[in-house]
Amino acid sequence: MAQINPQYLTHIATELPAHLNMDDFIAACNRPLRKSIRVNTLKISVTQFVDIMTDKGWRFEAIPWCNEGFWITVATDIQLGNMIEHIQGLFYIQEASSMLPPVALLQNNSESKLILDVASAPGSKTTQLAALMDNQGLLIANEYSASRVKILHANILRMGVKQCALTHFDGKVFGEYLFEKFDAVLLDAPCGGEGTVRKDTNALKNWQLEDVVEIADIQKQLIESAFLALKPGGTLVYSTCTLSQIENQQICHFLKQRYPDAVEFVPLDDLFPAATDACTDDGFLHVWPQIFDSEGFFVAKILKTASVERLKKQPKLQRNFPFSAANDKQVTAIEQYFNDTFNLQLPPAHTVMIRDDEYWLFPEEFIQFTGLMRYQRIGIKLADAMKKGFKVKHEAIIGLSKFITSDAKIIELDSQQAESFLMGRDIATDTFAELDLAPKGEMIVSYHNSPLGIVKHLGHRLKNNLPRDLVKDKIE
Repeated sequence: MAQINPQYLTHIATELPAHLNMDDFIAACNRPLRKSIRVNTLKISVTQFVDIMTDKGWRFEAIPWCNEGFWITVATDIQLGNMIEHIQGLFYIQEASSMLPPVALLQNNSESKLILDVASAPGSKTTQLAALMDNQGLLIANEYSASRVKILHANILRMGVKQCALTHFDGKVFGEYLFEKFDAVLLDAPCGGEGTVRKDTNALKNWQLEDVVEIADIQKQLIESAFLALKPGGTLVYSTCTLSQIENQQICHFLKQRYPDAVEFVPLDDLFPAATDACTDDGFLHVWPQIFDSEGFFVAKILKTASVERLKKQPKLQRNFPFSAANDKQVTAIEQYFNDTFNLQLPPAHTVMIRDDEYWLFPEEFIQFTGLMRYQRIGIKLADAMKKGFKVKHEAIIGLSKFITSDAKIIELDSQQAESFLMGRDIATDTFAELDLAPKGEMIVSYHNSPLGIVKHLGHRLKNNLPRDLVKDKIE
């Protein structure tokens, strides 16, 4: 049973739309959330995934605003996060309403090449954006919390995202450092979390109006910074998982009052067939939990119709950028290594960069951002240069899986072998009916025809090269 502060009910009753009622709202807050997931199309098609998991007893109900999203019914004792398919990044456990902001951002805006996600962790919306962008262009994902940056990075690697650069800043700095640089910006703002009470029964237990007002001041600073980072003609989506207008409608109207000649609200009433059930007069989506049987959520889409005045001068460029572009000989060498060893072609529209003996693959669009601020991570690490040749990195195989040719050196594992691999164990070659027992060197192992990682084929066994920090204790 949800613990709801009576003061909150008094407050929210004044904001509840006329066509909704408090009894339904309270009843919805006390219902458990439906399980929902998003298929990761960077690794598998929706049809393939549904077919595979239907055979495992899953039942699917389509989420109307996300082509890749589903409410699912599974056995009650299954821990989704421990499933092989989750560990290998075929799906993301994501609440249905949180899939709205990326879809809204890229509706009628799919050509955006440069996108900023201001508050990214743990990565659900970042990886959704990457999939909607088909791993093209550049996605800068920022997270203020140091511990959550690690979680964000882990999810980006697991889902096979290759065109991302990670930053670790207060989101208020982007309007200063990256003024009018982005085609689109997502600000899923830190908020009071009123809409999350269905998964956290204590979310509204200690609700105080003073806390709402305090966080709204931060949101105003964040939305202005995000707007300043946006190019003229670009779009900004502002979203929260809370319900009070103080953190939602009022934040958007603050921005419009601040820049009356450059802000236009874009109605979201046509985002999906039933969107009008949650639309406000301004065209914002104010999703109450009883409308779609989901978490409470707010989504606003804003068009920047004109350039605005820069508030601060361009900061000095960052010195000592640790990467340099690979020369033609180095590029040829790393391309030949991947082609000869794995039948994998490095993708076009990327730049091979070197730091010490490390070879990295940067999104081509990143070059214009070099030195403008510090980055925690850029692109993916391809390999380490050795005395003789290269040593491939796990993230390269995961992030470049779509570029592996049909005749690549891949060993498809069954479920037991995949489980053993993810638990860090070697695999005996005599468990394969038709596997050549002659040593073959580095090879890719896969499950559901999606790479799991690298082994070294020693003849009698496949030596496990899964990074130790990715080894799992339990698989379901």
